[in-house]
Amino acid sequence: MKIVADENIPLLMECFGGIGQVVQRPGRSITAEDLQGADALLVRSVTQVNKPLLENSSLSFVGTCTAGLDHMDLDYLAERQIAAAHAPGCNATAVVEYVLAALDVLAERDGFDLQQRVVGVVGKGEVGGRLYRTLDRLGVEVYANDPLCPPDESVRFLELDELIERCDVICLHTPLTTSGLHPTRHLINEPRLSAMKPGTILLNAGRGPVIDNGALKSVLLKGQPLSVVLDVWESEPNPDPELIPLVDIATPHIAGYSLDAKISGTEMIYKAFCQHFGLPARVRVGAVTPIPALKKLGFTDSVLIERARSVAIRSVYDIRRDDARMRPLANMADRERSQAFDYLRKHYGERREFKTLSVQFNNTCQAVQKELRAMGFNTM
Repeated sequence: MKIVADENIPLLMECFGGIGQVVQRPGRSITAEDLQGADALLVRSVTQVNKPLLENSSLSFVGTCTAGLDHMDLDYLAERQIAAAHAPGCNATAVVEYVLAALDVLAERDGFDLQQRVVGVVGKGEVGGRLYRTLDRLGVEVYANDPLCPPDESVRFLELDELIERCDVICLHTPLTTSGLHPTRHLINEPRLSAMKPGTILLNAGRGPVIDNGALKSVLLKGQPLSVVLDVWESEPNPDPELIPLVDIATPHIAGYSLDAKISGTEMIYKAFCQHFGLPARVRVGAVTPIPALKKLGFTDSVLIERARSVAIRSVYDIRRDDARMRPLANMADRERSQAFDYLRKHYGERREFKTLSVQFNNTCQAVQKELRAMGFNTM
């Protein structure tokens, strides 16, 4: 069996190396020629899986180790009767933790408490739904907007324009769609940007074109007082160099890039692959997952809740490092910028999730324990 795979899939050889010949390629460079004689293709979001790539292949299975499917032509796969699998929810926890890390940095800088803010979550899918529940557990007043989500009495839904009017923090977690009753491309346009309250935090960790980047640049240059966190950009891997310096936190599409999320994606595709080909799933991914560099953290009875929150978050993930690595791209030529953006993603350092850190308390107040537990830390 021949398996062509993105070389950046974690635990690739551990899971698939014993099944057949694994041909590893850079994700953006996989070609139709690479697929000659292949039985399966394993990708991430940087590979466009479409007719030009697959037309002359003999594939029977394509798996993407990602939650999103924007890069997969599902209609063509169905037409060719090629089985398709993805990893829904694999990176949801990582994206939620990215949001919490960003808000923690902004809260420290601007002197606010998240529990004093009203948060709107646009798109209540795997990521948005998990973020909504986490914020709710933290005691934050949170609302959701998702016209495709069925009514739920436990969720406070608002129409988008009302959400923009009411909320101090707006988090975007929608897929990118350009047709249908509720297209999301440029969902956040100039009129909606202008309608945001002064001091609003706008965070996009979904898909870049959900925000009209040109309109965003325009309102920021005009001095509209928004705090902006962008992990995703229009025209990736070549984000607007004039927009990068205007946003408060800039990162290269890595919100879901925790090692744990990537491994979860690999595991889900491995199981789907084995089921498709009628093979036993012998590999136990947990047994080959690396041990985190930091396993335990302790707090005493003197720690304040704000301090405990920041120390715990930044011990696992300090988002300021990713922002610092992104900033130089603003001064590069287009081709160099594109290469650097992809390099930052391909060579992203090992980032773990909150659950991998055990937090110990020595007579620490119950409020601190409750908050860290609500964020997903392994409290002892």
